[in-house]
Formats: sequence, C-alpha cells, structure tokens
Amino acid sequence: MTTTTTTTVTTPSVPLLERLRVPGGFVLGAVLLLGVAPVALSDFRLSLLAKYLCYAIVAVGVSLAWGRGGLMVLGQGVFFGLGGYAMAMHLKLTDAAATGDTLPDFMQLYGTGDALPWWWKPFANPAFALAMTVLLPMAVAAVLGFFVFQRRVKGAYFAILSQALAAALSIWLIGQQATTGGTNGLTDIQGFFGYSLDDPVNQRMVYFVIAAVLLLLMALARQLFVSRYGELLIAVRDSEERVRFLGYNPANVKLVAYVVAAGMAGLAGALFVPVVGIISPALIGIVPSIGFVIGAAVGGRASLVGAVLGAIAVAWAQSTLSDEFPAAWTYLQGLLFVVAVGFLPGGLASLGVVLRRRRRTGTGTRTTGETA
Repeated sequence: MTTTTTTTVTTPSVPLLERLRVPGGFVLGAVLLLGVAPVALSDFRLSLLAKYLCYAIVAVGVSLAWGRGGLMVLGQGVFFGLGGYAMAMHLKLTDAAATGDTLPDFMQLYGTGDALPWWWKPFANPAFALAMTVLLPMAVAAVLGFFVFQRRVKGAYFAILSQALAAALSIWLIGQQATTGGTNGLTDIQGFFGYSLDDPVNQRMVYFVIAAVLLLLMALARQLFVSRYGELLIAVRDSEERVRFLGYNPANVKLVAYVVAAGMAGLAGALFVPVVGIISPALIGIVPSIGFVIGAAVGGRASLVGAVLGAIAVAWAQSTLSDEFPAAWTYLQGLLFVVAVGFLPGGLASLGVVLRRRRRTGTGTRTTGETA
C-alpha cells in the first residue's frame, strides 16, 4: 500500500502596515505638496519650492542610475540644460511673436541678421519643443552611453567623462552668443504656453504641474525599482561579470538606466525655465552637475524618498547659506559630499538602520560579557 503525502507551501503574509507603507507615503507626499504647501507658503516661498522640486526630479533619476545602478552620473547638468534650452527656445519665440517680432530680443541685440537660425525654427512648434525637452537629452545619453558602456568604461573614468561633457557643453553655449545668448543665456521669459508668468496665479499653476510631475516620476521609478529590471540593475551593479555569464548584456542594462535618468533631468530643466525665467550655462556646468549628485548622496541615493528630500534640503541650504557665505558655500558643499560618501554611504535615509545596528551590536557585546 502506497501512502501519498501532500506538502502545503505557505507564503508568509505581509503585514498590513508594510503593504500600506508605500501607497501611504505617496498619499502623504501628495497632500503635503498639493494641499499644504500652496496654503502655508507665500507666493515667493512657493516659487522657491518649485525650483527645489525641479532639482528633486533630477534626484529621482540619480537615485535610479547611481543608487541602483552604481553609475556615478556627474554630468546630469548636460541633460538638465538640454531640456531647459529646448523649452526656453520655444518660450522666447512665443514671446517674440506676441510683440510682432520674428527674432528673439537677444538676437536683435547681437545682430544675427533678419533670418532665424534653421535649428531654431522647429522649436516654434509647442509639441516639438515639449518632445525635445525629453527626447533630446535621452538621445544624447543613448549615443554617449552606448559607446561608453560597450567599451566597459566605469567608475572614476565614467565620472570624469561625464564632467568633461558638462564642461564642453557649457563652453560651447558661451561661445555661441548670437544664437544661444552666450554667458547670459536665454533670459527675460515672459509667458508659458499663453499664460503670463507675471501673474501669481499662473506661477502657482506652474508649481502644481511640477509637483504632479515629481510624484508621477517617483511612482515610475518605484515601479522600476521593484520590477525584474530593477533586480537586474542591482545585480549588474554588484557583480557585472556574473550577470554577463548568465546571458545578459550589462551594457544594455546600464544604458536603460542612464537614458531614463537623462530624460528625467531634461524634463526637470524644462520645468525649471518657467519658474526662474532664465536658463544659462552657469546652471548646467560642472558645479551644478556635482550639486545634483550631492543632494542625492546626502539624502540617500539608494532611497527614492531620501534622494528627493536630500536634493530639496541641499538646494534650500544653497539658497540660504550662499547669500551669507558666498565664498565658503562651495567648500561646505564639497564637505557634505565627502562626509556622505565616506562616513554615511546610505545618506541620511540609512541613519536609522545604522543606529539600530549599532544598538544591537552593543547589546550583543554586553550580553556576551555578562555571560562570560
């Protein structure tokens, strides 16, 4: 007689609080950004927060590429600038058309002639300009990333190459004064798709758009984090050769993260323009690129919320402290990065985990001593 034994495999249930943690966090963030902040802050403070949220959008991409993929993206200012210039070009053409001019004001000042440069003309179309704010940075990142990752360039060499690209773009923009505004950039932007930016109501509308985009991109990044691709990205970061042995191409995995992060930075640059009314080489060079990474590092590059809050906190500190200590702020910014990377690699988001680990270690040591 044969006896059949049936084994039942039970899947451990996830606590209710753990399941509600992520959706509850998004709801709380939406309430704070879309409900509390517009009521509690003045128009000026809300405009500052909108600018900080643009930096936070860049931090979302940094968290994906660096926090999950291990890519030290020190050139995000390039993609931020490409998106910003694409948006500013359309808005400058719209402002010129509103006054009956065919050329933006700075082109008339610098005497470029009566004809608009050929590569400016497509940006008169709002759909084309909006698409380019994301597609142009992603295309540049795809071309650069393809050659870099296929040749297995990584680590410090990849970071140096990113910085060189940021410096090259900044120098090129400065040299094209007649068509890009040179050092001044594209300034004095008055309207945003038919709405006057001088009206505080419209400025609030821009803030709501930026806050909504940030929340949507955080949700998208979260899905990438928990997806099969997110697990593969972590595997490439931790052991690239093993992933290659399993039949995957690590270059393609890293390329996707790099391109997505570039698209997010480009969108952030496009939204930054109507908030401040300007885009210039000073906002997209080496120093701003490092600033984007510092914000994510201080908050916690592996934590999506930590990277966002870190970017906002560092941007706020820069706005407040750089006015009082203009010469010392750059050194303080560098010190923040060194401390975060050297002593707290997980950023402030990992502080609770570190303290709990030390508390357990201390308890275990005392218990061992007492037993002995």
